[in-house]
Formats: sequence, C-alpha cells, structure tokens
Amino acid sequence: MITQISKRILFNLLLLMLLQMSVFAQDWQLKQAPLMTSFSEDVDPNNVLPEYPRPQLVREEWMNLNGLWQFQPGLGLLEPVPQGDLARSILVPFAVESAISGVMEHHSRLWYKRTFTIPENWNGKNIIIHFGAVDYESEVYINGTSLGIHYGGYDPFSYDITDYLNAYGEQDIIVRVYDPTDAGGFPRGKQTLYPGGIMYTSVTGIWQSVWLEPVSETHIENIKMIPDIDESSLTLTVNAPGGDNSVSYTAKVKDGESIVQTITGNINEETTIPISNQKLWSPDSPFLYNLEITLNQNEEQLDSIGSYFGMRKIDVQVEDGIKKLFLNNEFLFQMGPLDQGYWPDGLYTAPTDEALRYDIDMMKNFGYNMVRKHIKVEPYRWYYWADKLGLMVWQDMPSANSYTNNPQPLDQVAYEREMTKMIEQHWNSPSIVMWVVFNEAQGQHRTPELVTKVKTLDPNRPVNQASGWEHFGVGDILDIHSYPAPACPKSTYQVLACGEFGGVGYKIPGHLWNDGFGYVMANNEEEYLNYYEDFMDQLTIYKSNKGMSAAVYTEITDVEVEVNGLMTYDRIVKADIDRIREANQKVIKKDIFVTELVPSSENQEHIWKYTTNTPSTDWYQSNFDDSNWNAGNAGFGTVGTPGGIIRTIWNTSDIWLRREFELGDLSSTNKDNLVLSIHHDEDCEVYFNGVLAATATGWTTGYTTMSITTAAKNALKSNDTNVISIHCKQTDGGQYIDAGISYLSGDGIPTDISQFNKKSKTENYLYPLPANDQIQFAMPFENNVKASIIDSNGNNVKQLKGRLNSIDISELLPGMYVLRVISGTEIQNFRFIKIKS
Repeated sequence: MITQISKRILFNLLLLMLLQMSVFAQDWQLKQAPLMTSFSEDVDPNNVLPEYPRPQLVREEWMNLNGLWQFQPGLGLLEPVPQGDLARSILVPFAVESAISGVMEHHSRLWYKRTFTIPENWNGKNIIIHFGAVDYESEVYINGTSLGIHYGGYDPFSYDITDYLNAYGEQDIIVRVYDPTDAGGFPRGKQTLYPGGIMYTSVTGIWQSVWLEPVSETHIENIKMIPDIDESSLTLTVNAPGGDNSVSYTAKVKDGESIVQTITGNINEETTIPISNQKLWSPDSPFLYNLEITLNQNEEQLDSIGSYFGMRKIDVQVEDGIKKLFLNNEFLFQMGPLDQGYWPDGLYTAPTDEALRYDIDMMKNFGYNMVRKHIKVEPYRWYYWADKLGLMVWQDMPSANSYTNNPQPLDQVAYEREMTKMIEQHWNSPSIVMWVVFNEAQGQHRTPELVTKVKTLDPNRPVNQASGWEHFGVGDILDIHSYPAPACPKSTYQVLACGEFGGVGYKIPGHLWNDGFGYVMANNEEEYLNYYEDFMDQLTIYKSNKGMSAAVYTEITDVEVEVNGLMTYDRIVKADIDRIREANQKVIKKDIFVTELVPSSENQEHIWKYTTNTPSTDWYQSNFDDSNWNAGNAGFGTVGTPGGIIRTIWNTSDIWLRREFELGDLSSTNKDNLVLSIHHDEDCEVYFNGVLAATATGWTTGYTTMSITTAAKNALKSNDTNVISIHCKQTDGGQYIDAGISYLSGDGIPTDISQFNKKSKTENYLYPLPANDQIQFAMPFENNVKASIIDSNGNNVKQLKGRLNSIDISELLPGMYVLRVISGTEIQNFRFIKIKS
C-alpha cells in the first residue's frame, strides 16, 4: 500500500523528470562525424540558414522557423500525437542522421515540435507555412489539427494555416515523419540504411528550410518564365488562384536598377515582354535580369514579389552532320563534374549558404562550365548560385530502388509525381539545361512515356532518357558511362555524351571518412593529374573527331567511402587546380584531330592472325612464324559487349593477335604524337616489332587512345613492314579486343605529317607540303562543300564554301593547320604546314 509520503516522493520524482525533459528539449550540441567541414563551425543554432529560401519568388515579410525544435523518435504507425514537450532537441533543417542536427541517429519515425508567435502587423493576412523538403512522408499539425499528409522527399510544399491559428499568443506546430528508405519503392537517390560502396547514409525528416509568410487572400502562388532569345522576349505567366478579372499585375524588368521594360498583364495568362538590346546568359557571362511583380485589384496592391531570369537558349542543332548541344545558337562543349550533393556533417543539407555557394565556386575555379546534379534535387538557393555564378546544370530525377539487393515494388505514381514537381518547381532556373529521367536503369520503367511527359511539361530543354543505360532511342541524348577512361557512343539522331567517367581515387591522409576506394587509384598528385589530363585529351579527341557534345567526370568531392573526388569530402582541394582548369578548358575550347595511321576496325574491318591456344614465348617478335594461326576480321569478342563491333567470335579466356602493316617515311615525324587506338575488355599487352608498346587493365566501353612507350615508337620502321602483336585476357563479363595506331594533331602538337596524307586510305590529298601561299587538292571538290582552316591552338582562322580546288593561304602565319571539309554528312580532315613565303 502506497503511503501519503510515498505518493509525495513519487510526485516529486515525476515532476523532476518532467523538468529534466523540458530542459533537455532545449539543449543542442554539434555532434562529430568521421569528417567535418570548416563550415560547420559557422552554424549558429540561433540563426540557422537565415537567407530567404526562394530567390525567384521573394517577399520582404517572412519568418524563419529554422533552429532548435523539440524532437523524439516515433513508436509506430498508430501512435497518437504526443502531448506536452518532446524528449530531445534537433537543429532544423538538418536530417536526424547528420552531425549538425545534434542527433546523428537513424529513426524511421520522428516527431518534431516547436512554438511560434505571429507578429501583430500580420493581423488580417493569410499565413502560409512553407517546407523546402521533408523526407519522406510528413503530416503537419497546427494547434492540434492536422493539415494533411505530404508524400515526397525532394519537393517543397506549403499550407495556409490561417484558420488553425489561435487568436493570440503562442502557436504550436507538430510534424510527424515516416521514412522507410530501402523498404519503400519511391525515389530516394543514393540513400540507404546500409551505406557502403556508391551508396550513402540515409536522410530522414526535415532537411530544407521552414518558414512563414503573410499574404493577401489573393496572392501570387507561382510564376513561369520562358526566355526566347530569337525573338528577344520573355513569356511570363503570373499565377494567382482565386483572382478574378479585376486582378492584374505589373511587371518591371530591370538591368541592375535601370528599368528595361514595364508591362501590365492578366493573371493566369501568358504575357510576352519584349527585351530590347538583350544580354544573354552563359557560363562566361551569367547575366541576370531583375524582375519586380506587383499584384493589383482596383488600384489596391495585393501582393509584391521580386525575382530574376536569364535570357538563354538551350537546344539541339546539327553541325557537321552531327546533332550537338547548342547554347544561344552556338555549339559549346559541356564539361562538368558529377555532384552528389552530400556533406559529411550535414548530409543532404549544406551547413551554411556560404558552403552551398562554395562547391559551385570551386567547380567554376576548376574550369568547368556544367555540373550533373546526381539523383538529388537541391534547395532553391543552390540553383540560385548556379544561375548567378554561371554553371549549366544537368538535373537528375532521384532514382527509386537504387542499387539494392532487395528491390521493393516500384511506386510509379510517386516517381511521376515527384518528377513532375521537380520540373515545375525549377523550370525558371536558366542554369538548368537538361532533365535526366533515369540513371543506370535504377528503378527504370515506362521510359518512352516518361520522356514524352517531360518533353510536354518543358519543351524548351533537352531530355536525357537515361544516363548510362537502358536506352530506348527516345529523348535528345545518347549518354553512356565508362570507367575509368571516357568513351563515345554512336548515334546519327541523338546528341553524344559520356554521362560518367573517371573515378580516379586519391587518398589524402587525415581527410578520409574511412579507407575508401576509386575505380582506379593514384599514389601521388602527379599520377592523379596525369590520369586526369589523359582523360581530358581523350574527350577532346572525341569532341573533335566524333562530334561528342558533353562529358561528366566522377566526381567533384569524395563521398563517404568514395575517394574519387577532386576535393576531399571535407572540401580540401587534392591537386593543382591550375592544371585541372587548363585540362578542362582544353576540352571546351580546343581541338585534337586524329589521323588513322594503322586503322582499327571501328569503321572498316581488318584481318588479323589469331590463336586462342597458348603460343610459344616469342609470339610477339616480328620474325615469329604465325602461318598456322587462324585469320579473322577484327573486332574479336562476344556479342553484347558494350561498344564492341563483333566480326570474329572470341569466347575463351585468352587470345593472341598479330597484324602486319607498312609505314611511310617517319624521319621527320614527331613520334610523340603517335598513340594507340584501342578497345579492350579486359587486360591486354601490345607490342610493336617485339617491343612493349602499352599495357592496359580493366576494360573500355568504346575505342579510346593510349600513350605508346618511347621504345616502341622508336622500334617502328620507316618505309618497311611492321608487326603489331596483342595478348588480351578475359576474366568476367563481356570481352573484346581491337587496336590500331593514330596520329594526333591540333593544339600545337605536330611538326610534319605530309607523309601520312600520301599514305592515307583517302585518295584525295593536299599538295605541296609544306606550302607557301597556296595549297591544292589532288582531286578537286566539284560539289558545294563547307570548309574551315583550324590553327594549332584549335582556333578557326578561315572559312570557305562552294567548290574547292586551290586555296589561298598567303595571309596565314607559319605553322601547322587542319583543313576540315564537310560534304553532306561526310567529314574529311587534311593537314598542312604553312612556311614563310
């Protein structure tokens, strides 16, 4: 039996526990993740992400609800709304798993709570609460009343809470969250409960800003802006639901503070605004116009917002018979990094706005003009910085069932809903130049249908059906992945892109999440940079010779166990930024042309001698007797190998190949410009005349170039027969081997290659070589053609059209040039040297 004294003691203990819980609910302390960025030191729990969250629809009056909230894990599906204070605290808007949240734990169910007070000068206004993003399912309560349930981890949502507010004093807000992560078939990107490899820590709960705004009952809900640089105009739609014919808007377009144009329009209708003397947006000149919009009814102002836009055009056009990406009606190669959007201390949420900007600043400093935002949608302010600083964005749709051994039933409705919202929420951003519907077949479904849907929603941007695979011949882009070296796909009706390549791992001691991995590892900075520069040269070759339009390097930062970033996970630059920038700018602005000296079988078959039986140890010597070997047309491999052109089946573990070829006079040739053209799957070794020329491990997904050893270059014999010998070993998956020898020119590489033109398979050639004031074709072009002369720096110095025979080059400076002739869909490159007259 409990005595009166015992009851008093029990009461006091319960009271003490409640007081402790109340104090604990207000406590917060930054946790320590395996790595922390320096930006986390700037996080102030009393002033968290104070910048206005939505830069393209700004109101002056607003209340930031970021900061300390009460929180506690949920218990289950049928748990009632908790009464009183919650047990712990969390810093909003950082996911519960993050260090900055102060929790750094995973819970699939969460409760959030805080109070707020409406300012007196907001009386008579409708009060809107905005959530940037909550992952995944959320239910919002105001003063105990549910406003509804929202599904989706990447899209913003809002509620009008006016009718649920108390007349005065403090207001309560409670948010219930449920996020099954791997156990749901909805979009979740790179999140998993079992991080490792290319999958990372999960993100649960509120991870973008929360804020309040006072508005009139009729107010601007959203706007849509479509620039048209060909017509020098902007199409503007101001949506204000509930407004009638008495409501209109006035829009002022500004260049800084100078008014460019003022126009009045009807709400919920398109209005065309002429932009005289337009300034175009581009990565080199990211000019943004300011836009002020007021909503009026009978001369009374109902609402006012500030915004901005960029005048730019992104589309697909044909150049040299190849479909390419054009910006503002000019071809611009798009070179960018893969950006996962993860932070070691904030996970999906950057610690500060300065941190959010820092990544984009660094991409610009590295010399990129584009970034692929990888299966994540960022807060509005990330796109604002991309718009303002000038970085084109490929925007991925976050994938469902990403890289899981236990895929859940795919929630196709959720995928389409969130994809639609992603496009509608961000289509005003000039930096976004492409929508990527799927990534590497993760949760891929109904591809043609969804590509059509995206095209219908936004006909003003190219659509990438799937970065990596599976491809259905729809959309604007054919995008393949290749690790570590890049590869170029083939298509006559789609833009060519390598949406992922690289992945060079380089560990910086003291800046590792744990041990880490890369697709290939570099042991020091110089090796790391050599990998990078070689890859960029390969891309330049693809751009110049195959018409590639874009490429994406993996990646801008390390992420958890991945150490293949240009920066560490805590944002420390790994290698010489000037060399990386120079390599990137070379891809974007220069050319490297390829002349096939010993053609591979990529375009035309060539016969090799081969055996799959282990030969004697001198098999690679030039005088080896291969008369009892088989003869077959390259390439050799199995059907279905990525990029393989199978003419002879090879399905054993090993193959040995030999091929004879003749060369002209190499005495005045710069042999440094000789490279191996090769497509290998998997490991191989290549010999010229018995001298090791190159070794390669792993595989490629297309024809690429490799450097040749100096000894092997010197072993090549002029005006004589040479032998190339290859051994290729297969261990797993597809298999393929074929190779040739090529000569590179452009960007100041060669000195004299006149012999190559004479030995070329092309019957036509230029003479005399070297030349003084004129060059002439052996076989004149009788049809109308287009031609351009390109100097050794990749600059177009002269353009010609019509019928070509002799060409005046007297105005050219001495040096090496490439003459590119385009006749219909055929492209021919001729090289010549101009000497002093």
